[in-house]
Amino acid sequence: MRALDVAMSTLASALRAGAGRRVRSAAAQPAKLLELYEFEGCPHCRRLREALSELDLDAMVYPCPPGGTRFRPRALELGGRRRFPLLVDPNTGVTMYESSDIVGYLVSTYGGRTGSLGTAGVVSSGFASAVRAAWGRHARPSRLPENGVKPLELWSFEACPYCRIARERLCELELPYVLHNVACASDRRGGFVARSGRMMVPYLVDPNTAACLFESDDIVRYLEDSYGAPARERPLET
Repeated sequence: MRALDVAMSTLASALRAGAGRRVRSAAAQPAKLLELYEFEGCPHCRRLREALSELDLDAMVYPCPPGGTRFRPRALELGGRRRFPLLVDPNTGVTMYESSDIVGYLVSTYGGRTGSLGTAGVVSSGFASAVRAAWGRHARPSRLPENGVKPLELWSFEACPYCRIARERLCELELPYVLHNVACASDRRGGFVARSGRMMVPYLVDPNTAACLFESDDIVRYLEDSYGAPARERPLET
């Protein structure tokens, strides 16, 4: 099963022709984290995550998989529509839908230029989503610590098949997390290595337990053990 999972995730990356693998136009990090409401199985959300990797931008991710109850209501309240992705920029007060519009906004606002990154289109993104149809598309019962939860932190980049596996489980369990992009050619890789000890992603840090993990398989197991819940349990709402 593990081998099939990795193979299908690798195929999804191949269908995107390397989009989200390398920093193409490093942007200035905003003072406050961008807020992204999205879910892994959405092809439009994928295009935006690819742009974040290529711009070397971080974001606070609020997973909104179909069937989710934690952040979908908040996204509807903020944007007024049941559409994804939804970007909220607390630095400028901007709230936006439409992946192409959001990418253009990020490029012009933080990338210091106008125009598009030229990432592959939505058709191939749809194919990539179809390949991963069994993962990251539906909310699963989960639990949070009784005293609340601090956002997890994930070092990742969009085109990495192993990172996708970790993100999918975070999405399914509706766990909010800070996404740190460290794609190829990122100037922040040095700082990441100084912190983690090696250039290897995904890398998950859980400030609630002080856990630090490499390896997507270990991360998935940890998330299930720490935050998964039996199907009969109702997910907690925040």
